[in-house]
Amino acid sequence: MRHIYRCPLRWADMDAYGHINNVVFLRYLEEARIDFLFRPDKDFQQGSVVARHEIDYKQQLVHRHTPVDIELWVTEIRAASFTITYEVKDPEQVYVRASTVIVPFDFEAQRPRRITAEERAFLEEYTDSTEDDEDPSEAVAA
Repeated sequence: MRHIYRCPLRWADMDAYGHINNVVFLRYLEEARIDFLFRPDKDFQQGSVVARHEIDYKQQLVHRHTPVDIELWVTEIRAASFTITYEVKDPEQVYVRASTVIVPFDFEAQRPRRITAEERAFLEEYTDSTEDDEDPSEAVAA
């Protein structure tokens, strides 16, 4: 299963050319991640921190008044970290592909912690390790 976040575009997000600024995409990913992880029924209440981001810019996103979809899913769950993968897209166009490694964190003890059984069960609902989202133009001919 995948989570969809409808991300509004703000006029302050664009650069001088009317494109969404590349740095703003980090905030968009954060908004989608918060929408996914911090819901009333499923919550990482003990906290987490970002350990790593990777972003591939595929196409410029021009500012507009309609939201853009951010589709996210979990591609890896380890004992003390998990990876979320994202696509920022419209039905006909992918603008960004990205991933974030997240580490559950105990802020009281100031150290990383293991993923709880409840958190793991929630994350497993959204696990999808298939690579069906590969861009065909990036495929290598055999």
